Amino acid sequence: MTLLVSSRPALIEAFTVPKGFGDQTLRDRRPDAIELLGGIPDPSVLPTAELAEATARVLAAPGAPSLQYSRTEGIPALREWIAAREGVAVERVLVTNGGFHGLALAVQTVLERGDLVAVDNPVFPLFLRGLELADARVLPIRVGAEGLDVDELASQLRDGARPAAVYTVPEFHNPSQSSLPTERRRELVALAETYGFVVFADDPYRELRFHGEPESVAPFHDSDHVIHVNTFTKTLGPGLRLGWVVLPERLVPDAVALRSRQDSHSSTFVQAVIAELLTSDAGLFDRVLERARSLYRSRARALADALEAEAPGVFDVAVPDGGLFLWPRLNDEAIDADRLAADASAEGVEYQRGSFFASGPGTDADRHLRLAYGDTDEDDLRTAAARLARAVSRQR
Repeated sequence: MTLLVSSRPALIEAFTVPKGFGDQTLRDRRPDAIELLGGIPDPSVLPTAELAEATARVLAAPGAPSLQYSRTEGIPALREWIAAREGVAVERVLVTNGGFHGLALAVQTVLERGDLVAVDNPVFPLFLRGLELADARVLPIRVGAEGLDVDELASQLRDGARPAAVYTVPEFHNPSQSSLPTERRRELVALAETYGFVVFADDPYRELRFHGEPESVAPFHDSDHVIHVNTFTKTLGPGLRLGWVVLPERLVPDAVALRSRQDSHSSTFVQAVIAELLTSDAGLFDRVLERARSLYRSRARALADALEAEAPGVFDVAVPDGGLFLWPRLNDEAIDADRLAADASAEGVEYQRGSFFASGPGTDADRHLRLAYGDTDEDDLRTAAARLARAVSRQR
């Protein structure tokens, strides 16, 4: 399936979705297949018991206010908690139906039809689908070991490129797992203010850091040229469909007006449950995060060690400082990456090929594998590594 980001022939930018993305249930596969496909949180670290208790308290409230309409911006208790966590004025917080909804609102608020948008290369590919809302053109910007290549972006701007927006995942980038250092964030924001574009900072993995010190979000929050997008998807559960955006004050009225013309507001009930969960026990969210960080740290290391033990020297593997993915690179150029994916599937392990994430030329994404470990236990991760090694041996 090929997705066209512009319908005008002279402006077409396209990417091809490899067979298997989004239709895994339709594929023939081994019944014992181990899937390392998506950034899915492990059920064991989600606060299910606490959510059940919070739900009961919310439903017991006189008059059942959680089952009524509420404000477009979100219920006050939840917005206030988010604002305090982000360190911003509550008026800048708009509650959304998850992170991708926040991105869609950003696209529709900022972009005019046919605008140019600079994007990560490699990129979270569903964002390119979101750009179809504005029939946008795409300018790929390389992502390296320190996130978005701000120097390359600056060069493109000096050469005359005029994007209306720049999209990046600044922390534990999907798929590369790199993070944009604080100083580079300041440089990116300075470019946005100089050239007049808006940064879409998509930050769903920020809370899942298990090594090192976090990068600052202050450069994003201190500028009126950044929309900062976040979600509870990776921390409290994707089924909640609950996230938020921190908007520049100048864009708040437009974003709220747009939202009021769509679904009006996110579920009052879900917002009320999450607000009750987070405010009734001030330390609960951080305890949830600590459990998650410990588990994902262990799984990331287990998978990296297993790859080296089962297939010594085949992959260049860096254990990330956070997030839900490994991004190993094939060291042997003679190994056909597409054939490896097919052989791995036959052996009973499924993953996303790196080529899926390329938004343009100039990247070695096709030599990478994206391996998700969030919802897979360590025994299965070791089994997956062994199966992957057998798939590699088919080409040797």
